[in-house]
Amino acid sequence: MNDDAPPAPDAVPPPQVRTPRRGALSLIWLVPLIAALAGMGLAIRSLLNAGPSIEITFESAEGIEAEKTEVRFKDVVIGKVRRIDLSEDRSHVVVKVDLAKSASGIAVDDTRFWIERPRIGLGGVSGISTLLSGAYIGVDAGTSDDSRKSFVGLEKPPALTHDQRGRSFLLHTADAGSLSVGSPLYYRRIAVGRVLSYDLDKDGRNVTLQVFVNSPYDRFVTTDARFWNASGVDLSLNAAGLKLNTQSLATVFAGGIAFQPLSEEHPGAPAPENADFTLFGDQASSLAPPDGPPEAVVMNFESSTRGLTPGSPVDFRGVSLGVVRAIELNFDPAAQTFYSTVSADLYPDRLGPARQAMLAEEKKEGISHATMIGRLVERGLRAQMRTGNLLTGQMYVALDLLPNVKRASFDPAATPLVIPTAPGSLEEMQSQILSIVRKLDSIPYDRISKNLDNTLQSADSLLQQLDHDLGPQARKMLENAQRTLQSLNENLAAPDAPLQQNLGRTLEQVNATSRSLRTLADYLEKHPESLIRGKPDAVEPGADAGKGTPP
Repeated sequence: MNDDAPPAPDAVPPPQVRTPRRGALSLIWLVPLIAALAGMGLAIRSLLNAGPSIEITFESAEGIEAEKTEVRFKDVVIGKVRRIDLSEDRSHVVVKVDLAKSASGIAVDDTRFWIERPRIGLGGVSGISTLLSGAYIGVDAGTSDDSRKSFVGLEKPPALTHDQRGRSFLLHTADAGSLSVGSPLYYRRIAVGRVLSYDLDKDGRNVTLQVFVNSPYDRFVTTDARFWNASGVDLSLNAAGLKLNTQSLATVFAGGIAFQPLSEEHPGAPAPENADFTLFGDQASSLAPPDGPPEAVVMNFESSTRGLTPGSPVDFRGVSLGVVRAIELNFDPAAQTFYSTVSADLYPDRLGPARQAMLAEEKKEGISHATMIGRLVERGLRAQMRTGNLLTGQMYVALDLLPNVKRASFDPAATPLVIPTAPGSLEEMQSQILSIVRKLDSIPYDRISKNLDNTLQSADSLLQQLDHDLGPQARKMLENAQRTLQSLNENLAAPDAPLQQNLGRTLEQVNATSRSLRTLADYLEKHPESLIRGKPDAVEPGADAGKGTPP
């Protein structure tokens, strides 16, 4: 019998049934329980570490991506864009941002947000780092204590952030020129600030600019400071030569403002926050003495005002006394002529000591300022248009005391005062030239040319007649004259001519006579008594025996 054979069915042990106890917990449930506890811990930790969620409204979501675009403050990541939605009216986008817990204090009322992108303009280049890292949302943290959840984002970075130290000032000007937001502000050619904003005044006549000067340079802005527009290039050509002046290359393109105290010795106290200043057009006008109140005058010119524009100077013997404000063309019905009315503002205080002397004279005699101008008009005060630049043809108005001018009427009670005018030197020259041209034009050139032609014809016929009638006789006369000269040459100039021989003998006799006279003079000098006694017969001692007696 085989031992490996399976046992018989009768040998299987009966099964044992165990009944579990009620309320017992299986170990398998520990795994989901631990997982649930871990999840709850993570959720609680996430809630505890999560910062506030805010909404930022932008006009466009260009460059922003959900779950990717970061929110940075001073180049530190403080949040991330969670979602981007379109507004119900589709006019803007709503960006939902989750901030870090450490940045909870940033979600306050005066915090500002903007999208940092690459920007290139006249004011400079910004956002270069976003070319590689992509656009991000920039933050200017506010200082308010009121929390906020919804913000309206800026379309460009703010010109001034809350953490910048310095002071703001207001500048008033009639024309902003090339100045814009971000234009630099210079002090002694060093950039110390910039333009924050500009806007028209309510009346539309002037522009107000808000500028910011960084600390510690803001202490140089004193109550006596002067600001001027340093945009572009200041090019002047005068007796001192060619002068080129500019603050920096940036001001040539983007504009700029410069300032300095009026007096270096007494600069004044530091100006308060948001103090008002006047922005002058150039440095020379800003540092000039105060002009005082202007006085409006009118000048009527009968000649053309071409080259004279609003802003042209009004000059009095080299001193810029005022500026032209307007030029209008008028018509005189009585004379049926046109004339130009030039309105100008004069600043009498620019006369300096002369102005003070005039005021003293007025107070002394008790006369008004208009009466004083009337006296100057009686002495020859006139307004003339003169050429200021021969290259450009620019004109200016010159006030001067002219001699030998016609008497002009002047009303001291008129408002504004009307100053009489006189033709300029160029106009007088043109009149004289025109008079000369008219006189030359009145000369009968046709008749003169005809008479001259007739005269030339008569002279030609006369010459022909002289050549026909007098020509042969003149030739005979010349031949006779030639023969006469030849005869004279043979009788006078030839060596064997009789006249030459006779003249030679005559000269020999004259020579002998002069020798005899010389001998006689020598004898009389030695024997002056011979003039009375005569010549003695005896021969003088020492005389040569072979010689004859003197004559």
